[in-house]
Amino acid sequence: CVIGAGAVVGAGTRLGAHVVLGPDVIVGRDCQIHAGVCVRERCRLGDRVILHANCVVGSDGFGYRPGPDGLVKIPQVGVVVLEDDVELGAGTCVDRATVGQTVVGRGTKLDNLVQIGHNVVIGAHCVISAQTGISGSCRLGDGVTMGGQVGVADHVNIGDRVRVGAKSGLHRDAPAGSELFGYP
Repeated sequence: CVIGAGAVVGAGTRLGAHVVLGPDVIVGRDCQIHAGVCVRERCRLGDRVILHANCVVGSDGFGYRPGPDGLVKIPQVGVVVLEDDVELGAGTCVDRATVGQTVVGRGTKLDNLVQIGHNVVIGAHCVISAQTGISGSCRLGDGVTMGGQVGVADHVNIGDRVRVGAKSGLHRDAPAGSELFGYP
């Protein structure tokens, strides 16, 4: 494992082979971080967080602007916060915020191969199934459930307890308690 300068690892936390914790990362108590996980600089994990193999927490968000010679990268200087009891499946990626925080709320569970874009805020106790992609700056309320391969466009607000069927696409806001399926 590689532990960056200033990183803090809580009591009872277990690190698998080839884990990388960047500088100033904070990991809470009793976490399980499996092989090949990378948590980038300044990101924060609460207590009892589980990160399965090859997760990436805090990679740069997908931010570019047009320049005279092509695309210019927008600096991604924010962080990721995973609250208590969050679990990320294998190969899941959560991008750091452009500024501020990308947040995954307490008790939320993400399946394998889920992509969370920059500046997304996910509420408490959500369940997001495999191969779902949530674009930047979306907001999900508490208790949201998404089937596999759901796609969410950027800047979409999804209310509490919304249920989205597999392979659906969301391109506009969804009020609390909605049950959605299809594209669009």
